[in-house]
Amino acid sequence: MSAFKVEHVNPEGLFKSKAFSQAITVSGKAKTIYIGGQNAVNSAGELVGAGDLELQTKQALQNVATILASENATFADLVKLNIYLVSGSDPRVGYKAFLETAGELEKPPLVTVLFVSEFARPSCLLEIDGIAVVEDKD
Repeated sequence: MSAFKVEHVNPEGLFKSKAFSQAITVSGKAKTIYIGGQNAVNSAGELVGAGDLELQTKQALQNVATILASENATFADLVKLNIYLVSGSDPRVGYKAFLETAGELEKPPLVTVLFVSEFARPSCLLEIDGIAVVEDKD
């Protein structure tokens, strides 16, 4: 039996979505993984997919997956995602790329999507940060 519990909460009276949960509680002995803002920069520091939101989303998500894997976690362990898009971007393009990369999650994380005017690296169209939890085995 797991030493911690993650509960996805979708209270009556609120919209229930396949894309996100309304609230998540974590109790017990868990390790929290904070994922810093990831954009479409590969391991060589090069921007992938200049001008292409789908390619940039896939690279940013690959970066998130690499961080998760380094902590023995997967997309299923995410409890929170913040997605920042350049104004005028279509979030449906990013969601499609998420489904292609992570698959449809049985218990999706909390998701916030925000539009911004630009990023520190002007060619970036999005940035993703997040929080994941896994069992603390220490």
